[in-house]
Amino acid sequence: MTSEVRLSTDPTGPQAKSNPFLVALGERVRMLRSRKGMTRRAVALAADVSERHLANLEYGTGNVSVLVLLQVATALQCSLAELLGDVTTTSPEWLLIRELLSKRSEADLRRARMQLVELFGEGGTAQERQNRIALIGLRGAGKTALGQRLADNLGFPFIELSREIEQFAGCQISEIHNLYGANAYRRYERRALEEAIQIYPEVVIATPGGLVSDSANFNLLLSHCTTVWLQADAADHMGRVAAQGDMRPMAASREAMEDLKRILEGRSAFYSKADLAINTSGRSEDQAFEALRTSVRQHLTLPV
Repeated sequence: MTSEVRLSTDPTGPQAKSNPFLVALGERVRMLRSRKGMTRRAVALAADVSERHLANLEYGTGNVSVLVLLQVATALQCSLAELLGDVTTTSPEWLLIRELLSKRSEADLRRARMQLVELFGEGGTAQERQNRIALIGLRGAGKTALGQRLADNLGFPFIELSREIEQFAGCQISEIHNLYGANAYRRYERRALEEAIQIYPEVVIATPGGLVSDSANFNLLLSHCTTVWLQADAADHMGRVAAQGDMRPMAASREAMEDLKRILEGRSAFYSKADLAINTSGRSEDQAFEALRTSVRQHLTLPV
């Protein structure tokens, strides 16, 4: 038996003043139904919901469960994202582009992204990108220590982006988050990254571990720098961070190792977009640096 939402289906009725999100959602349902050439009754039958329930949804006067939305999306043969209205649903071109990319491999998507960067002039030249080396990875991977040594070896300036962010904000990273929030932090992060790219044609940059979490900032980094993922297993990350006396963001967790593993798992797919990867686990600092130095100099076609 299907459940009904006992609300008026009259769009001009007293209950018509609904949440703007629900109103917009209803408009998308009607638009998708029209695009498919389906009556409301046909969609209701296919979705296994009452016609009144569907009418309430279309008028934006009835709240609905996620499962009902999923049933309606299935009936309309569209994704739940399209029903909810992400950016790729805003125009026919977006929908056509999404369809072209939807079943491509990660390698194909990477090539498409890089060609789009070139097409729209979002990145620097290949030479400019090559001579900016950005180290990515979680805290404890060795970005600062190895980055400084790599910069000295190449004769490049060295920048620790976290310190640049603090210069812009006038306070420490933790205070930025506490006082202004994550969105403000990302704005400072972008300003610091943009300035580093603008000022330094040759540089080694140690980036904050969470930079990859912001797609806009990570895209900027990928399109202007040669990126190197300094990998390590969770135990090594934990041990090195603890040795530095810094347990963020695990300080308040009784299951710190599991937290760190989840963070690493959640970011690894983004870290793997780097041009180069160096595993620092099971290596001394000297051994890790030698591997990094050799890999980067080979990439830059410099004598090893």
